[in-house]
Amino acid sequence: MNIKESLAHTFASKAIKYISGNPETNMLKLLNLMESVSWDKNQTKVFRDILENPDDPWYRYIMDMWKDIDIEQIKVFFNTLGLNASYFGMKVQMKNEERYGCNIPWAILLDPTSACNLHCTGCWAAEYGNKLNLTYEQLDDIIKQAKELGTHFFLYSGGEPLVRKDDIIRLCEKHSDCFFSAFTNGTLIDEAFADEMLRVKNFVPGISVEGFEEATDFRRGSGTFKKVERAMSILKERKLMFGISCCYTSKNTEVIGSEEYFDQMIAWGAKFCWLFTYMPVGKDAVPELMVSAEQRKFMYDKVREYRKTKPIFTMDFWNDGEYSGYGGHVGGCIAGGRRYLHINANGDVEPCAFIHYSDSNIKEKTLLEALQSPLFMAYRNNQPFSENLIRPCPLLDNQGALAKMVDESGAHSTDMQAPEDVHDLTAKCIPAADRWKPVADELWKCSPKCKGCSANKES
Repeated sequence: MNIKESLAHTFASKAIKYISGNPETNMLKLLNLMESVSWDKNQTKVFRDILENPDDPWYRYIMDMWKDIDIEQIKVFFNTLGLNASYFGMKVQMKNEERYGCNIPWAILLDPTSACNLHCTGCWAAEYGNKLNLTYEQLDDIIKQAKELGTHFFLYSGGEPLVRKDDIIRLCEKHSDCFFSAFTNGTLIDEAFADEMLRVKNFVPGISVEGFEEATDFRRGSGTFKKVERAMSILKERKLMFGISCCYTSKNTEVIGSEEYFDQMIAWGAKFCWLFTYMPVGKDAVPELMVSAEQRKFMYDKVREYRKTKPIFTMDFWNDGEYSGYGGHVGGCIAGGRRYLHINANGDVEPCAFIHYSDSNIKEKTLLEALQSPLFMAYRNNQPFSENLIRPCPLLDNQGALAKMVDESGAHSTDMQAPEDVHDLTAKCIPAADRWKPVADELWKCSPKCKGCSANKES
């Protein structure tokens, strides 16, 4: 850490401590101070608008954060995710992207294990069995390689990542300059693990919930919902930050997008919600669970509505493609290392958690070599896959884009149980893509991000 970074961390910690005494008053005072020393007022305007309007839901969100979350975790959160991963880290990422001529990810999704204590409908993870694991040493080495490239944000999936909770805590301790999260079913979160989270402070879970009790237990098994509610209660009692991860399907979209459910997530204490649409990946996939175009639009509309009314941060990884641009990048698909990549429990480096094809294994190549591989370079050279950023995905939204990249790069299926031909996978998505395109094109014409696109010109 250089002097500039050290000073920024020191200032941030002191500022957070100062704000915590009286956030309603001190946060605005600090903003005034920042502007008085030539801080760009255009950058602070959005915060000023919020802080001067107590009726704004984001005012409540910010104030509740100080009330609900341990102040020391807020400091760590800001220093690791805010400064290391985002402010300073993205500058290093952009320099290395130019230096090496490839994508450099902001975040890396890692599968410590294929083991899982549940068997959820439509999930491929359990099909891998419990035989695949990345060792602690391999995980540690991936993180060290990534940090050299500027990446300081790591998420775990699986399998159920908390099967490896001891190693996860060890990595949090060793890499205290990084921010860690996990997509977890939540059933393995107990008091002892929550105490460890409170100790290291740089781990924040995203708990998978499929709506209310009936929908959650339908997909994840009887009794799961009660266990998840207990886990959230344990975290809330210790003032630990957590979020919720939702997969919306043809069976639960109207529940996931309901005001009742968003209010419930806030009541549980969740500070963020990651939204995913069901993808028909794997031999046991259920294409009937894919959402209709009308249901996808319903989620598009509802999420944007709730951002103006509900104090919870949301991100829909398909419908929010228009917001994913950064640096010199246009928005759209964030996979292939453009914003993130996935390394499964076998070490296969995949462009996305939903794209089980690879031409690199982290046990045989460095992280940088994987990012420079033919498959990842094909992603880089073709992103965005559509000028309509509400159709970002090369599998779900743009027919033939994924198959072309897999064929040309020589990538292979990484499914351990039943390798899936990419053309067979693509075929399952064609009807959904056909139905979504006209709906998305109409939405895109009204998007402020659409400036200059052909759809806007034609309108």
